[in-house]
Amino acid sequence: MRKENSTNTLNKQQIDRDCGMSYTLNAIGGRWKPAILFRLTRGKMRYSELRDSIANVTERMLVLQLRELEKDGLIKRIVYAEVPPRVEYELTDKGNSLRPILRSLSDWGIKNRI
Repeated sequence: MRKENSTNTLNKQQIDRDCGMSYTLNAIGGRWKPAILFRLTRGKMRYSELRDSIANVTERMLVLQLRELEKDGLIKRIVYAEVPPRVEYELTDKGNSLRPILRSLSDWGIKNRI
C-alpha cells in the first residue's frame, strides 16, 4: 500500500487524470482483472463459478480483485439473503462498455502470442 501523498502516488493520479489510456489500463490491468471481466461478459456468475473458472487464482487474490473492480464501478456485487448466503457478480453499465476493448485485447493477444 502506497502513502496517499507520496510523489509516486501523486504522479500516478496526475497521469490517470491526464491520460485516458493510463486510466483504462490501471482499471483493468493486473493478472486477474482481465480474466474476471472477460468471464463476466457472459453474464452473472456466482463467486464459486468465478473461482472455479480461473485456474490458479487464490481466494484472497480473487476477493481483492473483485473488491477493486467493484470500487471502480466496473462490477456489481449482488448478495441474496438466504441460507447459505449466495453472492453473484455482474458487469455494471460502465463495465459493459469495456466489452469491445476486452474483445480487442483478447483477439490481439491470441494473434500475437508466441
